Amino acid sequence: MKIAWIGTGVMGKSMLLHLVHGGHSVSAYNRTKAKALDLAKDGVKVCDSIEECVSDAELVCTMVGYPKDVVEVYQKIFSAVQAGTILIDFTTSSPKLAQQLYKEAKNHGLDILDAPVSGGDSGAKAATLSIMVGGDKKIFETVTPVLSLLGNSLHYMGEAGSGQHTKACNQIAVAGAVAAMSEAIVYAEQNHLNVETMLEAIKGGAAGSWQIANTAPRVLRKDFAPGFYIHHFIKDMHIVQEEMAGKVNLPMLNTVCEMYEELAKTEGNNGTQALVHYYRTEK
Repeated sequence: MKIAWIGTGVMGKSMLLHLVHGGHSVSAYNRTKAKALDLAKDGVKVCDSIEECVSDAELVCTMVGYPKDVVEVYQKIFSAVQAGTILIDFTTSSPKLAQQLYKEAKNHGLDILDAPVSGGDSGAKAATLSIMVGGDKKIFETVTPVLSLLGNSLHYMGEAGSGQHTKACNQIAVAGAVAAMSEAIVYAEQNHLNVETMLEAIKGGAAGSWQIANTAPRVLRKDFAPGFYIHHFIKDMHIVQEEMAGKVNLPMLNTVCEMYEELAKTEGNNGTQALVHYYRTEK
């Protein structure tokens, strides 16, 4: 299959390479072309524009940063792709925007799925992502073989926007889990426990979580490189807040968001595991 991939960041680059290794012909575009040039050695055609990238694609995949980037990218995609092309947006974005793009795609004779993912950079590298999909079920079934190259947990959630709503639920749960992990680590430090031994003791019990198993070891190694950027997580939490405005208050998420907003003043380009620094500096 001819696949166009837009966005070769922390997640996107690993994901598109799985498609290459799966036997697909892949073209790629990244806003900063220099960051995509190394893909050429893997047989990827690195393009100078979105229009060039998508012009003869059967499938277009996008993985960009913010809803505003999604809007900008799809304006160009809609103007350049052939009718009948399938589009998949892997970006964590707004459910309302996903619904809007679905309608616009139909008007252009196209099909689109909103398919945000969870699992971080490690999941992208290992092809073990959880993928949450909204849109037409028949289109989901059509691209399931492609999605299976990227993740081992594929979930059709319903109509357009349902994938984004599911990812919002995921991010609510992640907010609590990262905060809980950070508090447990700081408590152990303050009470002179061996933190690694403490984590080993609790990860197999009721406190066990993906964050304890995968993110806490990064904290112990003092590895705060972004598997998932703080500033992107703040964006995700703001999307949740916008969706819930006037409905139900989410005090846990709101509190964690405030902590990250404070931390972002100095560590916005670090990974979410850097939340432990917020606790270490609080008095």
